[in-house]
Amino acid sequence: MRILVTGAAGFIGKNLIETLRREGYDDIISCTLETSDRELEEALKSCDFVFHLAGVNRPKEEREFMEGNGDFTERLVKLAEAGGKLPPILLTSSIQAGLNNPYGESKRVAEEIVFTYGKENQVPVYVYRLPNVFGKWSRPNYNTVVATFCHQIARGLPIRIDNPDSILHLVYIDDVIGQFLRILKTGIRLPAGEFVTFPPRLIYETTVGDLSKLIHSFRESRENLLLPDLGDPFTKKLYSTYLSFLPEDSFSYELETHCDERGSFTEFLKSPDRGQVSVNVSKPGITKGQHWHHTKNEKFLVVSGRACIRFRKIGEEKVIEYHVSGDRPEVVDIPTGYTHNIENEGEGDLVTLMWANEIFDPDHPDTYREEV
Repeated sequence: MRILVTGAAGFIGKNLIETLRREGYDDIISCTLETSDRELEEALKSCDFVFHLAGVNRPKEEREFMEGNGDFTERLVKLAEAGGKLPPILLTSSIQAGLNNPYGESKRVAEEIVFTYGKENQVPVYVYRLPNVFGKWSRPNYNTVVATFCHQIARGLPIRIDNPDSILHLVYIDDVIGQFLRILKTGIRLPAGEFVTFPPRLIYETTVGDLSKLIHSFRESRENLLLPDLGDPFTKKLYSTYLSFLPEDSFSYELETHCDERGSFTEFLKSPDRGQVSVNVSKPGITKGQHWHHTKNEKFLVVSGRACIRFRKIGEEKVIEYHVSGDRPEVVDIPTGYTHNIENEGEGDLVTLMWANEIFDPDHPDTYREEV
């Protein structure tokens, strides 16, 4: 299948083309601002499907709305009809097409042109009125407020909010591309003049103020180590988008390490409902721990070195030993009601990854000292 993508260098186009290639579509014709009418005409003579993503949404002059959206779509359709191949066309329009402004009007004109092309030539056409699309490779101050906020906040720069209660409807780029691929693979036909409906479950509603707070919390997570609620689909997708906007010299960040003569202890990640992950380093011959918990439970994973992890149930004398090594990864559960310790039995540093089911609370540590 030969596929033509207009707007190939844009946000949606770049994501679409990369996904098409991953899916095995290797005959893709990219149409950009540098593509001549002659090149476009030749492409339309042989292509089997057109993703018409090109458009203008932030021009220098108002007339460019119609030139980039309505006029270009009309030229595309006429060249397709002249070429005789009459490929199906998928058009990305906007929810702004329902509004009476120059941008909305130009998008409605493009929609009507594509619908007419499909009806007169008995060709399947697919018109999406998309809400704001967000995701990697979007452009700040151009594609969406999400891109602008992510770019600014990731750099510690101010953002402008005129109305924090303003409602936003957002869709994620991977979900958009997934819907496009579904159309491409199934070839379903819609009644003439009918829009393709984007699944409501994939449309996220928020406010400008809440969006700002959530993205700010992503930046703050480097300080407080709190992971976002990745169980929420919107938060998960927004966090992935935010990370794609990190400055290239700021991918890393330092952690606070507590050191003494025994070694070190460093907290890595925290989550209100998933607990926290820490890294513990012990010097040769050092034993750490010697305490127990009522409710808190932990998992130990030695990643480097050799250790003996010992347990004794409170009120009993029997000691249980587990000898573990970084050479053979083995998770050891630390049950409640058992005092426990970990001894470095090797000649070098012992490095242990430790997970606890709750974030450490100094006011309620649930930690009671007692030697094994």
